[in-house]
Amino acid sequence: MTAAQADLHIDRPAVADGAAFWRLAKESGTLDLNSAYSYLLWCRDFAGTSAVARTADGEAVGFVTGFLRPDSPGTLLVWQVAVDPAQRGRGLAARMLDALTARVAAEHGLTSVETTITPGNTASERLFTSYAARHDAGVEREVLFGTDQFPDGPHDPEVLYRIGPLTHLPRTSD
Repeated sequence: MTAAQADLHIDRPAVADGAAFWRLAKESGTLDLNSAYSYLLWCRDFAGTSAVARTADGEAVGFVTGFLRPDSPGTLLVWQVAVDPAQRGRGLAARMLDALTARVAAEHGLTSVETTITPGNTASERLFTSYAARHDAGVEREVLFGTDQFPDGPHDPEVLYRIGPLTHLPRTSD
C-alpha cells in the first residue's frame, strides 16, 4: 500500500457526503446518474450498508452504496461503486468493498453479495470476480433486467452477479 493509499480512510457516509457521491457518479462516465436528492437520502438511510473513502482532509474520493435485500437480509446488494479519477488503478474500489462487507457481516451477518453489471463493463466485472476469488466464493450470473424492461429508451441489460456463499467474513454473535 502506498503512502497515498494509507492516507485514505474508509468509513460510513454522512448526509454531507451526498453531494460528493453525486459528483463522483457523474464524473464516472459509466454509472447511471441518480438525482442529487437520492444520494442525500442514500447517505442518510443506507449509511450502514454503504462506504465512503476519504482523504486525510476529509474529501470523499470514492464510495460504495448498498442495501440489505428485504426478502433476503443476509444478502448485500451493491448498487453503485465510484472512485475519483485521480484515485483509480490503486485498488481503492476493492478496499472499499472488502471493508464494507466485513462491517456488514460483523453487524448483520452476510451470506452473499449481489450486484448488477452491464455487459462490457470490464472494470466492474473484474472488481466483483476478484472479490469472489479473494473470499473463496462462487459467482452465478443471470440477466436480471433485459433491455426491453427499461422504459426510458435503449439500455443495456443488467446482469445479476450473485457471489456466495461467503463463509470467511466476520459473523454477528447471535
